[in-house]
Amino acid sequence: MTITQEQATWFAETYFRLSDNIGQAILGKPGVVRLMLTALLAEGHVLLEDAPGTGKTQLAKALAATVQGTHSRVQFTPDLLPSDVTGVTIYDQGTQSWRFHNGPIFASIVLADEINRASPKTQSSLLEVMEEGRVTIDGVSHEVGKPFMVIATQNPIEQAGTYKLPEAQLDRFLIKASIGYPDLYAAEQILAGASTRDRSASLQPVITTSAVQDIITLLADVHVDPALLRYTAQLAEATREDPQTRLGVSVRGSLAMIRAAKVWAAQEARTYVIPDDIKQLATFVWAHRIVMDPEAEFAGATASQVVARALGDVAAPQLPGGSA
Repeated sequence: MTITQEQATWFAETYFRLSDNIGQAILGKPGVVRLMLTALLAEGHVLLEDAPGTGKTQLAKALAATVQGTHSRVQFTPDLLPSDVTGVTIYDQGTQSWRFHNGPIFASIVLADEINRASPKTQSSLLEVMEEGRVTIDGVSHEVGKPFMVIATQNPIEQAGTYKLPEAQLDRFLIKASIGYPDLYAAEQILAGASTRDRSASLQPVITTSAVQDIITLLADVHVDPALLRYTAQLAEATREDPQTRLGVSVRGSLAMIRAAKVWAAQEARTYVIPDDIKQLATFVWAHRIVMDPEAEFAGATASQVVARALGDVAAPQLPGGSA
């Protein structure tokens, strides 16, 4: 069943209220805010590759405050253990029973700061929870609740003492983006409010977490024409067949694109996805999933170029009504 135009219009209005609220804490970055909301409502996670001091923590806190959710921040370090993230089972002598103590992963929005500084073993502790929304400790599964979103960060400049994220983990991030530094006008506004150390602290919630889940259910009914499903599959195949890649976009990546495109379309008050939705999202959703051939990468080729080449080589479908 496709959502109605009335429902799509209501969501678009709600989205702009959410975006404006977050924008009070993250000045001058509407594009990044839109990507964050898209990931949240598509039940995905975000990898931010940014220099320190660009507002990553503020973004996570503002997002959590806007949807009346909880927020946690984990500073990833080489000595961080998996149990420091997921939690641990402790024997309670008073009750003579084992009790599970939640780790910081049990929050609506989890900021995994400098994720590539932790060992691969600790990084892998996020694989199950990012995919299935639960953690398993001592054979017992614990649900983290909904909505749930991991915002992981890594510094693109300082690579000493870091561990590269494996492809299996990169593939679990719906979107990879960068906040970047503010423009001059936004920077002036930030400096004018220098006495306010935490802009997100004053934000009021716009909707509840239960309402977020209702919206997620609603957006699943945004219409995707079969021709667009084929188009998405053809684009993914083109990245896999590109001579400059060792590993192209996976089936998980194609599914992620469809989920994100549905949210992207509804934000514009449409009940259906068009090819432009996929084109606008392609680099953010797919580039980080592509593994380049070492020789091509050494010669300067990038994953973004592979995605752009696929978009240029694969013809977008002509949909009823003239959309292409």
